[in-house]
Amino acid sequence: METTTRNSKLSQFKKNHTWLYAVMIRAVKTMAQTAVATIGSAALLSEVNIGVVVSASVLAGMLSVLTSLAGIPEAER
Repeated sequence: METTTRNSKLSQFKKNHTWLYAVMIRAVKTMAQTAVATIGSAALLSEVNIGVVVSASVLAGMLSVLTSLAGIPEAER
């Protein structure tokens, strides 16, 4: 029952806030890609610094949101 309520709330949010939803999805994807790339690069150096991974991922997410201010094609459909 709780899962159904959560899914309906997400659907309602997605329907009412198309641009914001698309920006959030894009930012999360960008942050995940940055984390994977940073961990992969650090693994080659045999030391993964979690602080560097987190800060790089957060910065990438913020830059993604700022870039989305110029326009986001996913929300224009």
